[in-house]
Amino acid sequence: MRLPIAISAILVASLGLSTPVISQPPIQVAQKPASNNFALEQFKINYRLWKQKKISNYRYEFTRSCNCVPKATELAIIEVRNGVTTSITYKSAKIPVDKALFQKYNTIPKLFNIIRNAFIQRAANVAVQYDPILGYPTQISIDYDKQRTDDTIFFTITNLQQIE
Repeated sequence: MRLPIAISAILVASLGLSTPVISQPPIQVAQKPASNNFALEQFKINYRLWKQKKISNYRYEFTRSCNCVPKATELAIIEVRNGVTTSITYKSAKIPVDKALFQKYNTIPKLFNIIRNAFIQRAANVAVQYDPILGYPTQISIDYDKQRTDDTIFFTITNLQQIE
């Protein structure tokens, strides 16, 4: 008597396992705000670190990749004294550059402003790497609009040195 009940229970259970499950649409998780929120927090931490260091005399190498004139993408050496840009030269030719090409990028605080403005403008993607000791950005990649192909900018900042 117990054997038929056990067999029936097993059959019912196995039928229950093979019935199709009504699928629900996947929950949409907003990835962009979460990643940009993390990027914003990293920005705040590193900007604070840079300001705490109070570095006003420094030199760094700067390159950018963009849909712009070729002279604007050449490696440049930017020198800043007392927070003001004193010279910008092309590294390869060691000649002065057209300062207008680098006016928005010629100090570390201006680079921080570019990042801040990308957050304010709600850029589609903001990815920044920072120097772990001084806090300045070493790579900046900003895609303002995923639908456009000509609005992405990429900057590299290397060899930052404090100078006297």
